[in-house]
Amino acid sequence: MTFLIHNPLTRFIAQVVAVTVLSRGIGLVARRFSQPLVIAEMLGGIVLGPSLLGWVAPDLWGELFTPDSLVVLRLVSQFGLVFFMFLVGLELDPKHYRGSNAASVLIAQSGIFVPFALGGILAFWIYPVYGGTNTSKIAFVLFTGAAMSVTAFPVLARILTEQRLFSTRIGAVTIACAAIADVTAWCVLAFIVTVARHAALSDAVFTTVAAIGYIGVMLGAVRPLLSKLASRLPAPDAIPQNVIVVVVVFVLLSSWATELIGIHALFGGFLAGVIMPKEHGFAQAIGRRLEDLVVVVFLPLFFASSGLQTQIGLLSGARDWAVCGLIVFIACAGKFGGCAAAARAVGFRWCEASAIGVLMNTRGLMELIVLNIGLELGVISPIVFSMMVIMALVTTIGATPVLRWLAPSLVRPPTIDLEALAPSS
Repeated sequence: MTFLIHNPLTRFIAQVVAVTVLSRGIGLVARRFSQPLVIAEMLGGIVLGPSLLGWVAPDLWGELFTPDSLVVLRLVSQFGLVFFMFLVGLELDPKHYRGSNAASVLIAQSGIFVPFALGGILAFWIYPVYGGTNTSKIAFVLFTGAAMSVTAFPVLARILTEQRLFSTRIGAVTIACAAIADVTAWCVLAFIVTVARHAALSDAVFTTVAAIGYIGVMLGAVRPLLSKLASRLPAPDAIPQNVIVVVVVFVLLSSWATELIGIHALFGGFLAGVIMPKEHGFAQAIGRRLEDLVVVVFLPLFFASSGLQTQIGLLSGARDWAVCGLIVFIACAGKFGGCAAAARAVGFRWCEASAIGVLMNTRGLMELIVLNIGLELGVISPIVFSMMVIMALVTTIGATPVLRWLAPSLVRPPTIDLEALAPSS
């Protein structure tokens, strides 16, 4: 195989081809079981990693994914991830909040606080054995709690659409809760990253103040300028290429700024998407222009990069698998229990409250993004990373079937459209 991938470029091309074809192939199967494409991409990354390909065909795996090539693969995937977070920010339309009331806020915050608290307690207990080598107990506890609290807004929106729930009362409340929870969770995570990156309290305080100041500038000064730009443009389908260049450079500069501040480049991409004007069809048009390249090429590379860091073989004994099972249980119990109990408390029937809890328990890609940040910072160890990847798979795969089982009266049979394979991450 050496003559086929004899230099870094041909090896990278081979990696892109393998990742793209495999994820799409698994995606065709996943769609038959009403699973979102993100499941195929997550599984595809693990299949190409040391957990399967590296175990079944170690020579082939070692030739295709050499150590030096992994640096390039991760760098390109992180670059693409910045733009995916921008697309996620674009999807957080203010209309998701305008209809929100105290009930939605209570459900959303319960879905953050309960799993955060339970995850933190678990992390405090397992830290002596499973804590990251370069992190403090407080950073490990805070990060684990945050990782338990994530909801995958894009995957949730896709499930609501496929199950024909988007226009229902349950769909409207759930998407509002997910939007509120996502913004809250990313703000909390930004603070935790600050704590993890800075040993000195003064550095952490400086970074927090700088981040708040940057957000204020983006919301107070940059967003109005973008709104004026959007209002002066022609029809959304006729946005000039120069405007796309301006948007791309803006996203990159925002990511650069947040990385320099000390939080993470991904937060800059996300914030750039959040403040992008949603009126006049501007955000939707920008999203359509960038979406295909990001979803078809860059996202699978991120999943491959994550899969290459997922080593299920590290879970070598009964204790490891017991802790993994405990992580899955606490993540589900905290998210489902917190959201369902809050929904029931504000007047939803148990059937409806259960549906909200199941939907909010969907994690998918957003969980992997959070976990990669934790692994990159050394807050979590490779074995905890692998455990939480398993948790992300379980909660995402289980969302649709559990929803149909708990609330069959709310779910209408979906129409399977193999042409709608993306974007679902």
